[in-house]
Amino acid sequence: MEPRLPERAEEVLEVVHAIPPGRVLTYGDVGARVGDRGPRFVGNVLRRFGSGAPWWRVLRADGSAPEPLAGEALARWRAEGTPLRRLAHAAVDVRVDLARARWDAGEWTAPWEEGR
Repeated sequence: MEPRLPERAEEVLEVVHAIPPGRVLTYGDVGARVGDRGPRFVGNVLRRFGSGAPWWRVLRADGSAPEPLAGEALARWRAEGTPLRRLAHAAVDVRVDLARARWDAGEWTAPWEEGR
C-alpha cells in the first residue's frame, strides 16, 4: 500500500517541481509558499515522498544541502549552472549563492491559488 500524503504535502511537491533548473528555494521558502508550514515539514515531505522531485533545488537557509545528499546535490548544481558562493574540497561545505540563485516565482501561480 502506498503511503498517504499528509495534508499540504502535494502542494510542497508542486512548488518543488516548479523550481526551474539552476534556481533554488530554501525549505522555509517552500513552507511559506504552501501556507505557513515550517522547514522541517518540507524536509519530511521531500524525504518521504520527493524521490521523483528535483530535491536538490531545496536547500537549508545557509545555501547547503543535507550532508548525505551533498555530493549528488553538488553534481546536479554544477550540471544546471546553479550559482555557487563557496567552493570547498568537501561537497558538504559547498554553498549555493542564494542571492543569485533564489527563485522569485515571478508569474507562477500555484494550482491551489488559481481563481483567487
